Amino acid sequence: MVYLPTILFALGEGAVLPLIPIIAAKMGADVAFAALVASALVVGQLCGNLPAGWAVARIGERYTMVIAGLVSMVAVLGMLLAPTLGVFAASVFMLGFCAAAFGLARHAFMTTRVPIPFRARALSLLGGSFRLGIFIGPFVTAALLQIFDGEDASIWFFLACLLAMVVLVTFGPDPEKLIAPVRAASSPTIVEDTGEAVTGSIPTLARAGIFRTMWHHRGVLGRLGLAAASLSAVRSARQVVLPLWGLSLGLDTQTIALVVGVSGAIDFALFYASGQVMDRFGRLWAAMPAMVLMGAGFLALSFTHEGDAAVLWFGMLAAVLGVGNGLSSGLLLTLGADIAPQQEPATFLGSWRTLTDAGGAIAPLIVAGVTAVASLSVASGVMGVVGLLGAAGFIRWIPRFSPRRPE
Repeated sequence: MVYLPTILFALGEGAVLPLIPIIAAKMGADVAFAALVASALVVGQLCGNLPAGWAVARIGERYTMVIAGLVSMVAVLGMLLAPTLGVFAASVFMLGFCAAAFGLARHAFMTTRVPIPFRARALSLLGGSFRLGIFIGPFVTAALLQIFDGEDASIWFFLACLLAMVVLVTFGPDPEKLIAPVRAASSPTIVEDTGEAVTGSIPTLARAGIFRTMWHHRGVLGRLGLAAASLSAVRSARQVVLPLWGLSLGLDTQTIALVVGVSGAIDFALFYASGQVMDRFGRLWAAMPAMVLMGAGFLALSFTHEGDAAVLWFGMLAAVLGVGNGLSSGLLLTLGADIAPQQEPATFLGSWRTLTDAGGAIAPLIVAGVTAVASLSVASGVMGVVGLLGAAGFIRWIPRFSPRRPE
């Protein structure tokens, strides 16, 4: 009941994601506008985090997920029956909006229910559930295209996944009632480098407004939140830079897909290892290797384009980026849970996820802008610098843990 609804939602979403620009192009969009329609999903998710935090704080995780699932079904039907490109883009935006509500509801539940000693592993599994759906979804699409020879089959598949998810959440056991919230007194002290307590000593803002919560936690959001946004940025840049790099080297589509697929497989394989590292050694031991690997990987990639072994370096550094991304699995979820008020975390998590999603949304724009002004190599180097600056931010501001373990 905790992970299966997430897998169902992500599986359907992963099946539809590759088709959004293709359907937009068939409806008359040029390449640039098709990319804009595809980005509506990310923009919708960015816009949906704050309202989702308000909804979870007022009506609870279960009802928020049910409503998000029902509205997602309407959005998917809109994608299926859209008479114009504008209606299709609006449906994609609404789908992203609902995805934010669904993700935040489950994040808030895990924040209040999972004990500190295995919080990172539980949230890494949650992140891995999303990654599993996004990883398998394109293969489902390929099979459906082979069988039915049309994009509508994948959209119907997403609709079936949403229906199953809504039925499961509505009529299945409610984890909120079966699992009691973790007592705040049993949580370890979490302290920033400055010595300012960020959990435990911060008063709980019971049902506080969204903007009041953002202002109250402006310090940690402005410091650790920016470092987290840099991680989201380099993750997002990886999805943009690698396909473009393969195209710039003159590789065929199958080779590029193979390289990107191997990088994604490495990423997915490491999601639980990340949680193990964070629970056993601390959050910094997952954040630092991830950021250094991705930052150094982008920097190294920027110097290989004109070399004799450019294709070999492309494959090797794509794997390095996959390792770095895999080691950071669940990190943003875990850090958000660590610093959120334990009694009413939803409004804070809405602010946290808005900030991190903004980093992921801005990164493709940075890559596109720098590539237009200079080159793709320079854009890769810029993202490498962002990754290394984020690593420095994590060293300075990531929470330090002082758990008091029983004898």
